[in-house]
Amino acid sequence: MSSKIRLTCPDCGQTNQFPADKASAAPKCGICGHALNDGKVAKLDLKTLEKMAKNDDLPLLVDFWAPWCGPCRQMAPEFEKAARQLSPRVRLAKIDTQSNPDATVRYNIRGIPAFILFHRGREVARLAGARPATDLIRFLEENLKRVG
Repeated sequence: MSSKIRLTCPDCGQTNQFPADKASAAPKCGICGHALNDGKVAKLDLKTLEKMAKNDDLPLLVDFWAPWCGPCRQMAPEFEKAARQLSPRVRLAKIDTQSNPDATVRYNIRGIPAFILFHRGREVARLAGARPATDLIRFLEENLKRVG
């Protein structure tokens, strides 16, 4: 029997469970049909971010950004490129700190863009500043080795 993976739907917030060997088969939410792990950057609110960070089995890299931030806007295409390259092993998501100011307080964000890597209910590592996709991928690979 194969192991199971839990993933929270970034669209409706429902926790889904499916066989681990189906992670690369574009699983969809059982409630709303939204793709759970399709290599695209998910846009989150604080409630969904907290649920994903706490419950999901796959690593989650979150970009804390704001629409008025020039480096954040420059970073967006690189973050999307990293998401495509890291799927289905890692999910990438972003949260607009202007629309979700409590997220900056909750996660102690001092400057943006800021990136936090979560895995199985805990914060693994942080990275700050705009950078190319290759730097994000390297950051993920190095930190995921430490958590197994």
